[in-house]
Amino acid sequence: MGFLDKFRGASYFSPMTQVVLVGFVCFLCPGMFNALNGMGGGGQVDRTTGNNANTALYCTFIIFGVLGGAIVNLCGVRWTIFGSGLTYALYSSSYIYLNHTGNGAFTIAAGAILGIGAGILWAAQGMIMVSYPREEEKGRYIAVFWIIFNMGGMLGGILPFAINYNSTKDSLSDGVYIAFVILECIGAALGLALAPPSKVVREDGSSVVLVKYTSVRIEAVEILKLFMNPMMLALLPMCFASNFFYSYQFGPINGSIFNIRTRGFNNIFYWGAQMIGAYALSFLLDNQRMTRKTRGIIALGIVAVFFNVVWGGTLKLQQKYTHGPLPGGIPTDYPGGLIDFLESKRAAGPIILYTLHGVGDALYQNLAYWVIGSLTNDGQKLSRYAGFYKGIQSLGATVAWQLDAKSVSYMNQLIGNWVLLGISMFPMFYVVYTLKDHSEETKVQNDDYDDREKV
Repeated sequence: MGFLDKFRGASYFSPMTQVVLVGFVCFLCPGMFNALNGMGGGGQVDRTTGNNANTALYCTFIIFGVLGGAIVNLCGVRWTIFGSGLTYALYSSSYIYLNHTGNGAFTIAAGAILGIGAGILWAAQGMIMVSYPREEEKGRYIAVFWIIFNMGGMLGGILPFAINYNSTKDSLSDGVYIAFVILECIGAALGLALAPPSKVVREDGSSVVLVKYTSVRIEAVEILKLFMNPMMLALLPMCFASNFFYSYQFGPINGSIFNIRTRGFNNIFYWGAQMIGAYALSFLLDNQRMTRKTRGIIALGIVAVFFNVVWGGTLKLQQKYTHGPLPGGIPTDYPGGLIDFLESKRAAGPIILYTLHGVGDALYQNLAYWVIGSLTNDGQKLSRYAGFYKGIQSLGATVAWQLDAKSVSYMNQLIGNWVLLGISMFPMFYVVYTLKDHSEETKVQNDDYDDREKV
C-alpha cells in the first residue's frame, strides 16, 4: 500500500484521521511556536528575554512532560489538548506586550505557563501517534504527523518573511504576533474535534489497545517506575540531546548572520526539509523485509553519519564569526555583515547548511519516536514514555537556552551539541539492538468500563 493510500477512505474514527487531526493541532500550536523561536529570541533584537522565557518554559516542561502522560491518562485527550493549545496563544501574545513596553516579565511568565501546556500536549500527541497504528505502520504514521506538524513551521516562516519583507527593523511587528495568536487559538479548538480513544478502530477492525482502568495512585507509581526502567534510562542521553541543538541553530546561526526577512525565509526551508527527512526515513522504518532490529541499526547509522557531516560543515562556518547583532547597534562580526537571501553567493552555503540541520532534526526525532513506539503497544505506557521523552528533552533544552542567555561562546555551544549527539548514539544502539519484532499487547482489565474518554 502506497504512502498516500492510507488517507483514502479513512473514517473519522480511524487512527489515520486522528493522527492527521493531532498533526494539525501541532501545525497550528507548536508549529507556530517553533517558527517564532526559529527567528532567534522570539523575533527580537535582544535575545535575552526570549532565552529566559525558553528557560522558564523548559523548567516547567521538565515536570509536566514527565507528569503529562498521567494527566492525559486521567483526563483524556480532547480537553487536555484544548487547554494546552491556549497556552501557546498566551505566549505569542506576550511578545506584543514586550514590543510596546520593553518589559520581559510577562513573556517569561507566559513561557512558564506554556511549559505546563506543552508537556501535557506532547504526551497526548505521542500517545496518539505511536499507539494508534499497527506495529508495521508506526514509521509511516510518525512521518505523516511530522509532515503536517512542520507545515506549521513553514507557514510560520512565510508570515514573518512576507510581513517584514520591506522592514528595516531587526524585530518582528505586532502583525506577525497577532497572526500567530489567531492561528494558535484555532489549533487549540481543533483539539476538541479528536475522537475518544475508546472509539478509535483500526483498519483491520481492531480497537486501539487500552488498559481500561487507571487512577492517581496507579499513575504515580507508574511514573516512578519510569526512572527504574532500564530502557528509559538507556534512552536518557537521546532524550536530553533531542532538542538541545535548537538554541544553537536558531540563535548563533539563524539569529546571528541573517537579516530579519531572511530568517523567516530560512525557516521555510528548515521546517520544509523536516518533512522530506521524515518521509524518507519512514520507508526504512516500516520495511517489513527486514527485522525491526536491522531497520533500527541502519537508521541509527544513517543518522550518525548525517549528523557528523552536517556538524562538520557547521564548524567550518562557525570559524568565521563569534557573535551576531548586539544591543546598542553593535553589528555581527560575520564577514560582510548580515546576509540577505538575495545575495546569492553569500547566502547559498549558510542557507543550505541551516536547511540540512532541519533534515537532521527530523531524522533524529522520528527515529527516537519509532524506538519508543517499538517498546510497547500499550497506549497508557506510551503516553508515559512520550511524556518522559519530552520531559528529559526539556531538561536538555533548559540547559541549552541558558548557555546562549549567559553568552557562552558560539564555538563552545557547537562543541557541546556535537559531543552530546555523539554520546547519545551508543545507548540508543543498545536499545535498538534489543528490539523484538513484536511488542507486547495490552489486556483489558475492566470489562464494565464505560465510554468515557480515557486513554
